[in-house]
Amino acid sequence: MSRRDIPEINAGSMADIAFLLLIFFLVTTTMDIDAGIPRKLPPKADPNIKPPILKEKNVFIVNVNKDGVILVEGKDYMKVNQIKDAAMAFLDNGGGKGKDGNPCNYCEGKRLEKSSVHPNKAVISLQSSRSTKHGIYIQVTNELVRAYNELRERESQKLYKESYVDLLARAKKNPKNEALKIKVETVKERFPMLLSEAEPIKIE
Repeated sequence: MSRRDIPEINAGSMADIAFLLLIFFLVTTTMDIDAGIPRKLPPKADPNIKPPILKEKNVFIVNVNKDGVILVEGKDYMKVNQIKDAAMAFLDNGGGKGKDGNPCNYCEGKRLEKSSVHPNKAVISLQSSRSTKHGIYIQVTNELVRAYNELRERESQKLYKESYVDLLARAKKNPKNEALKIKVETVKERFPMLLSEAEPIKIE
């Protein structure tokens, strides 16, 4: 009885199939990308220009040490959820005259003599330790930015009866609309974001 020959498997196209499967998975698979934090870096300072002299009462200093402890104005220990209100009170104080020599007629603060004189002179300075954890630093930064955004939101509603977020969105969709640009710039000028992030140092 003769033995039957076992047919050979043609593997010549297996490499092509494997290659096609590899391309398929590369094309269809999604990969998580760390988008990072969108932040516009300040331009390089001109060494020939002297920085302006700031009065102490016009600077709101926030220190974050290596343990995540937050010290505001060198005397008040605060939690993250308390920073925004303290920053808003400082920015909105309106205790004097601005750069143009006029008082802040739209500020709703207490007009304390020991606090900022005008939003266009009020600077928030964030100082962290070299060992400060990234998470707490971002939380503090977000709260300070929220203070500016909420004050701008208030002014947008007062001036134009429209949300500042919606106003920004419409301005981006219509970049050639000068009226929208003027509205956005007007709100920003009322509360300019003067947020200074100092170089990290060793804070115990």
